[in-house]
Amino acid sequence: MRSFPDREAQKVKVLIIGDVMLDRYWFGQVERISPEAPVPVVHVVRAEDRLGGAANVARNVVALGAQATLIGLVGDDQDGQITRELLQGEGIHEQMITDAQRPTTLKLRVIGRQQQLIRVDFEQDPSPAALGNVQQRMKEQLRGHDIVVLSDYAKGALKEVQQLIQIARQENIPILVDPKGDDYQRYQGASLLTPNRDEVREAVGRWHSESELETRAQQLRQRLQLEALLITRSEQGMTIYLDSARHHVDAQAKEVFDVSGAGDTVLATLAVAKGAGLDWVEAMYWANRAGGIVVGKLGTSVVTAQELR
Repeated sequence: MRSFPDREAQKVKVLIIGDVMLDRYWFGQVERISPEAPVPVVHVVRAEDRLGGAANVARNVVALGAQATLIGLVGDDQDGQITRELLQGEGIHEQMITDAQRPTTLKLRVIGRQQQLIRVDFEQDPSPAALGNVQQRMKEQLRGHDIVVLSDYAKGALKEVQQLIQIARQENIPILVDPKGDDYQRYQGASLLTPNRDEVREAVGRWHSESELETRAQQLRQRLQLEALLITRSEQGMTIYLDSARHHVDAQAKEVFDVSGAGDTVLATLAVAKGAGLDWVEAMYWANRAGGIVVGKLGTSVVTAQELR
């Protein structure tokens, strides 16, 4: 297996489009149970905002040494401004679209004693006008990029994902998609899909053997006209299905601390490795390695090229 292509990665330009969100963490101490209900009382001592969703994919792309342009939606609010500032601070070329009819998507996590106690989500579907702006912005930014990544968290930014795929196909640019839901027909024509084990089960039904999974996975790949279908399988590693064969790598995580954002890291590593000239199987090897590193970190985190080495 070739080493991770550090130098080539620096020349790779990735265009990421998808559901951008702000991950807010409240870290605190837990010393007693509330007298009002059987829940812990958290004394918050520190707060932290991090980029989540498609923004975390972009963050991982930059951490690997490549260049990232991000198209997504934020509200006309303070959280939207915080998101823009974080993107700029990470060196991401942000092309965010303001949707004044919705708030910025926010996930608030309360952490006590290194454990997540609760998550509160603030989200709303985007307006039709904002979705039209996503397509227009993509057309403006597409040329000059080596690869397109579509990060779908089912928050609405990729509601018209089939149109986005067709736009990229017209420019003959590879398209990587992290899908959501059970309607995979909407992703037809992408280069590669990266569903996890549960998502594939929703799309093709339960299987009882590896051979049955391979049959169903290949049928799905062919029906959607994909070059590759990569299934992330948690403790079972990753399996990629190509026209020629099936390839598998075992999981490399030594200790699983937090799986938040692990799929973002995998998707970003695949994009950078493929853009840098590796084939799909080699790209999967490095994505698997990156995923094994990031689950050992707390919250939405990144993996650097140095860590991969």
